[in-house]
Amino acid sequence: MTRTRLLFAAVVFAVGAVFLSFAYSQPQPAKKPPRLEPVAETKLLMEGLADPNTRALGKLLAAKPKDAEAWNFARGQALLLAEAGNLLLMRPPRTKAGEEAWQTHAAELRDSAAGLARAAAAKDYLQARTALAGVGNACNRCHQTFRVAVRVDPFPDQ
Repeated sequence: MTRTRLLFAAVVFAVGAVFLSFAYSQPQPAKKPPRLEPVAETKLLMEGLADPNTRALGKLLAAKPKDAEAWNFARGQALLLAEAGNLLLMRPPRTKAGEEAWQTHAAELRDSAAGLARAAAAKDYLQARTALAGVGNACNRCHQTFRVAVRVDPFPDQ
């Protein structure tokens, strides 16, 4: 090849490389995050997540937990209750009239259960029991508002 052709080929290659680098460096359009969609029915969340964890915490906190493992387990159960509150936030009632109350009660469950998790992490027995009673109260206020004939008592044997 002649020197001119080599120079021309090098320039064409360089220009092509520059254009390709610009093409791939341009910001891509932002993808929409996946939409939150409820999968399980509310009743299943209550029967499979909220109720068993509340009952288990009541049994676990009937007396002061003796070791770190029990406290960690209590914290985990409290966090599951808090996440149940988050899941309930995605499931407003069928009528618009109760939506504000639903959101308030679901957030109250989440917040009271998160407080319980903090008390368990701190191994604060009295605060954990108080917080668990608060979880039960949050559940019962919601049940009363929406006329659910279930009363939550985290300490039924006491």
